[in-house]
Amino acid sequence: MAGLPSSEPLAEVIKEVLQNSDQTLAVEKINEFLDKQNNIPLNIAVTGESGSGKSTFVNAFRGINNGDDGAAPTGCVETTTEVTAYPHPNYPNVVLWDLPGIGTTKFPANKYKKHVGLEKYDFFIIISDTRFRENDVRLAKKIRKMKKKFYFVRSKIDRDLQSEEITCKSNFDREKTLTKIRDNCIQAMNESVLLPTQRVWSPSRDR
Repeated sequence: MAGLPSSEPLAEVIKEVLQNSDQTLAVEKINEFLDKQNNIPLNIAVTGESGSGKSTFVNAFRGINNGDDGAAPTGCVETTTEVTAYPHPNYPNVVLWDLPGIGTTKFPANKYKKHVGLEKYDFFIIISDTRFRENDVRLAKKIRKMKKKFYFVRSKIDRDLQSEEITCKSNFDREKTLTKIRDNCIQAMNESVLLPTQRVWSPSRDR
């Protein structure tokens, strides 16, 4: 797979849309960026633990719904058991790679890099639906060692918001809870792999 001449412009675009936009606007902005890239090959790997929402993210990025023709399969059990390529419907030079979950019996963490060929991809998005865990740290360190860029996406935030609302009842503060979740991710990553804060995205809807 061919690498990008520079991944910095892409990193800046993704940082902006993931931090400041809802999903619809994010897709629009990313597509605007891709319009300007002509035929530069771009291979984006979406990784994380099994069940974290990787396939749902791949579908959203491509502008299609779960269950549509050509969509990445999703479900309550492990559905991604091999590396699968999903070309962007409007940009044939852009491919999203749905990687199997790290840490499963078929893809143990200590052999994950070799099994999925991490070195082949230009850019990474690590998906997690819970606290920053050991396998997330492993991925982050492996990617940084290859001198490549990634973003950490904290998925399924609505589930945590609902739980917090039930617990706190009348004292529930949505924005305060979102800030607490994001700060927790930042702290965990800084302690583990010393990442800048702008590489964290905590979407407020289950995608």
